[in-house]
Amino acid sequence: MEKFALNNQEYIELNKLLKHLQLVETGGMANDMIVNGEVKVNGNIELQKRKKLRKGDKVLLGKIQIIIE
Repeated sequence: MEKFALNNQEYIELNKLLKHLQLVETGGMANDMIVNGEVKVNGNIELQKRKKLRKGDKVLLGKIQIIIE
C-alpha cells in the first residue's frame, strides 16, 4: 500500500496521480487505463480522468493501492 500526501493541496486529479507516482509512463497511458475501467476509486470503477481525489480517498490499480493523505 502506498500513501500520497496532498501537501497543502485540496486535491489531485486521478490521471495526474498515476503519472506522478510513475505507475504509467505518460498522461495518455493514464487516461487510457482510466477510460478502460482499470482503476477503482473507493471500491468503484472510476471513468473520470480528472476525478478529484481528496484526503481519505483510496485508489486501486491492479494490486497497487494508494491512500490519499
